[in-house]
Amino acid sequence: MTTSVSNNTLPAGLGENPKVAVVILCWNGKKYLEEFLPQVLQNTHYPNTEIVVADNCSTDGTREFVQEKFPEVGYVFNAENNGFAQGYNDALKQVEADIYVLLNQDATVAENWVAPVVDMMKQDPWLAAAQPKVIAERERERFEHAGASGGFLDKWGYPFCRGRLFFLTEEDQGQYDDPVEIFWATGACMFVRADLYWKAGGLDNDFFAHMEEIDLCWRIKNMGYSIKCIPSSVAYHVGGGSLSYDNPKKAYLNFRNSLIMLIKNLPPYEALYIIPIRFALDFLALVRMGTEGNVRAMFAVSKAHRQFLYYFPKWYKKRREAKKLWDQPNLSGTYPKSLVWEFFGKGKKKFSDLNWKP
Repeated sequence: MTTSVSNNTLPAGLGENPKVAVVILCWNGKKYLEEFLPQVLQNTHYPNTEIVVADNCSTDGTREFVQEKFPEVGYVFNAENNGFAQGYNDALKQVEADIYVLLNQDATVAENWVAPVVDMMKQDPWLAAAQPKVIAERERERFEHAGASGGFLDKWGYPFCRGRLFFLTEEDQGQYDDPVEIFWATGACMFVRADLYWKAGGLDNDFFAHMEEIDLCWRIKNMGYSIKCIPSSVAYHVGGGSLSYDNPKKAYLNFRNSLIMLIKNLPPYEALYIIPIRFALDFLALVRMGTEGNVRAMFAVSKAHRQFLYYFPKWYKKRREAKKLWDQPNLSGTYPKSLVWEFFGKGKKKFSDLNWKP
């Protein structure tokens, strides 16, 4: 994957006092809002910032709870639950802001978490999106799986993070506290310029959930913009608040959406060989699941491949639409080796073991 810098006209600045909207998409997450929303309110002091709960057609009393207990919080309602991606798209159409912050329902934040990110976005008009450092809420000495200290892709399109390779997370000892250019920012807590969110097309509704933020970030980077992790801002994430990590639907969505993301965003000559290789690597993962007795996950991966192939014309049409926005793609943050081989073959279990500087 090549790296270059956009020749686009410099985008408009955010001004001195941009409007920031922290939008918490919630589906039957009243228990999380009871626990975390007070903390989010307590730790969010940045000027001109609004907290909004976007209710994705919950049936657990979320509406009554928010409106009764937190009248100062904005509230929007989606009439149907169409998943994480469309849920956010539908909700954000009802929110006016210069910067959106997509915050999971099972996440909370540290003191002064908004200022470091927004201030850097104000200083750098090319900075389209960013994330804080994400720590496990229930195990605060460790990074959280979804984002850790910034997301990357290897040469075959496998996502990983500073602080997390595949299923292994590291202890946070301050080793990844420097701000750095990344490839993708986590959807658990993503800051994104509103104008570029919509210019890039927003989250892909067909993803439903999982990998949708990586796809969006890839489209933004294909437009020539940059994405960073700002670890002086900290969020805490439970993870698995909507789908548990061992749910076969999660495996299905991750494997299927990963392939859709590749066909949409890879350069033509790379797509021709990377996607077949990913099919082969996914098959090896399927075999490994079988040897471990995880039959439900095996069927989920098989279904993901079948669905990708069956709807291939649809995914290719998305590629043609996304390609219209390509302009000197900025693909820094792509690891030039195979993470599968480095992790499973050579036993490298930490980001620092890769001896790679993004």
